Amino acid sequence: MPDLLIELFSEEIPARMQSRAAEDLKTRMTDGLVEAGLTYAGAAAFSTPRRLMLAVEGLLAESPTIREERKGPRTDAPEKAIEGFLRGAGVSRDDLEVRDEKKGQVYFATITKPGRAAADIVAEVLEATIRNFPWPKSMRWGAGSLRWVRPLHSILCILTDDAGEAQVVPLEIDGIKAGQTTRGHRFLAPDAFAVTSFDDYAAKLKRASVVLDPAERADHIWQDATNQAFAAGLEVVEDKGLLAEVAGLVEFPVVLMGTIDTEFLDLPPEVLQTSMKEHQKFFSVKNPKTGKIERFITVANTRTADHGATILAGNQKVLSARLADAKFFWENDLRVARDEQMKPWLESLKNVTFHNKLGSQAERIDRIAALAREIGPVVGADADLAEQAARVAKADLSSEMVYEFPELQGLMGRYYAEVAGLPAEVAAACEAHYSPLGPSDAVPTEPVSVAVALADKLDTLTGFWAINEKPTGSKDPFALRRAALGVIRLVLDNAVRIHLAAPMTYAFGYILSTSRHNVVLTQASKIANFAGNSGEPRWAIRFMESVGSMLEKTDFSASLDEVMTFNLDLLSFFHDRLKVYLRDQGIRHDVIDACIAIEGNDDLTLLVKRATALSDFLKTEDGENLLQGFKRANNILTQAEEKDGVEYSYGADVKFAETDVEKALFVALDAGEPAITKALEAEDFVGAMAAMAALRAPIDGFFEGVQVNTDNDIIRRNRLNLLNRIRQICLQAADLTRIEG
Repeated sequence: MPDLLIELFSEEIPARMQSRAAEDLKTRMTDGLVEAGLTYAGAAAFSTPRRLMLAVEGLLAESPTIREERKGPRTDAPEKAIEGFLRGAGVSRDDLEVRDEKKGQVYFATITKPGRAAADIVAEVLEATIRNFPWPKSMRWGAGSLRWVRPLHSILCILTDDAGEAQVVPLEIDGIKAGQTTRGHRFLAPDAFAVTSFDDYAAKLKRASVVLDPAERADHIWQDATNQAFAAGLEVVEDKGLLAEVAGLVEFPVVLMGTIDTEFLDLPPEVLQTSMKEHQKFFSVKNPKTGKIERFITVANTRTADHGATILAGNQKVLSARLADAKFFWENDLRVARDEQMKPWLESLKNVTFHNKLGSQAERIDRIAALAREIGPVVGADADLAEQAARVAKADLSSEMVYEFPELQGLMGRYYAEVAGLPAEVAAACEAHYSPLGPSDAVPTEPVSVAVALADKLDTLTGFWAINEKPTGSKDPFALRRAALGVIRLVLDNAVRIHLAAPMTYAFGYILSTSRHNVVLTQASKIANFAGNSGEPRWAIRFMESVGSMLEKTDFSASLDEVMTFNLDLLSFFHDRLKVYLRDQGIRHDVIDACIAIEGNDDLTLLVKRATALSDFLKTEDGENLLQGFKRANNILTQAEEKDGVEYSYGADVKFAETDVEKALFVALDAGEPAITKALEAEDFVGAMAAMAALRAPIDGFFEGVQVNTDNDIIRRNRLNLLNRIRQICLQAADLTRIEG
């Protein structure tokens, strides 16, 4: 069985594309070979800045001969149908076989596809792969039609047999003929050399100063960098993303450590780190005692006679120019924060559009501040501090530093708030209110930060819901799924007890009143009443106060039904994201659905507490059996109500009980119902499930010893009413009809 070696040698491939390109080469080639009948034992792909490489072991020497039997039309079918079958099968009429079947005689054709040599198949699949390669961006060069990420110089494609003999696969694409030669490092070993197998290829590349495996290059960079830093009593700031990128920039990594001019050492470490990473692809080296960034690590792609001194000198010169800009931005921003309390930045946000239908950033800040003030007491924060934090949290968006480095937004806000002399809670909220940004990001826990973070995300969600810019399919341009998950994590991780319908209604009304549309006063009153009825009357009061003066002139109105539909739709979106979040924690979607169906499902903390208890209960034998008993009772009762056209909910009477098991069930329900109700009112869902578990045996005994649909109508009605009592007691905990199984 021969081995296949492919290398596509080009100008430098962008580092961010290399890993995906290697996987695409492997997938497309192996899929194409298997589809053509060539199986293989194993495959591996690698990438360097100038090459994509694929090695396939144990490839078949040729594809097997395939015999296919194809059924055709009946012998008395129209001539055109028979001719079409002959063309499709590629046979003549003399090759057909007639067989008797139930509906008459039918033509059959046996089609033989002879095997093909591996070299021919590889050439065909590789050409298709190259011409249709899924680069994010590609280019043409010269007079050819071939597109590649950068100009393609050569194609190495050989099949090596068991004796070690290499055969070049016959292939030519736009004048580039496949061969068995490649080149080493651009500067250290530029001459071409021939290879006969993967082992020969890898060994000669290493001698030619090329490290083929990206993981090996990354390990070498990290080990050398940490060793040099340790020798100086310092530490390299870990950055896996930067490490992977730098490993894709060099074929022969040479790690060098340089110094940062002392005039820049007082810059915030995040500024130094971001500037060096984004502009120069440098690693930051910090002093573990002070936390300050004092040096940098750069990775060269070649050895030099002066051991990198010239390279370091050039890098330090460029870095100093970059950091001089950063220092200028920092000092200007400090002056605005210290002397003017960030007021010019807040003023400038009036001219920055957040969204053409949702107003400016300044208008959005007003909404967030109002919402944060309301949420603050719910999460244990001072309302004044929450509002103050919300009003300055976005100020750094107008700073020069954030304009240069947008990824520092929030972080710089904390620095500027501290310089402005604002309370520590306000400064912390400036940085933390963007969090959590993803499933692994830390969740703020300080009450003021939690209040502002919730207000920020709820305003985003209600705003884009109000203008009907919802996520569709895989498209989510405004990151609303991330915002919803952020709300969920903020609420659950901090055990916040809040009915989301109230702030959503408040935010929705505020958006309508302060954006490009207004809501009429009568409809605003309905919205306020709806908010008040949701369990948080202060939301209604604040809503009327905040929009009262803005409601005289209107060009938009929202009915109460529209507000309720809005709330239900957005709340359903939260529930969908909650299912995804809890699924990773082992809670089934049907369990969550059963709890969502219960009143109060906009209190996510309560909802998850209920779902967790139910999930744990259903994993027990008592829980599983009680569920089956409930479903049996519900099915019998539902069928009887449909048949009789009445509802059996008038209460069962123990005096009509005929059997001991029937009487025992009455006793168990009389004892269990108050315990379950009391536990649920106290939100003791574990206790409620335990009380429900006590009903399992009496319910099982009832169904084993009693026939519900007896001939005696009085007894039958009483037993059906008893089943209704079982149903109602169980439904207090969750809608068990939604549980599967």
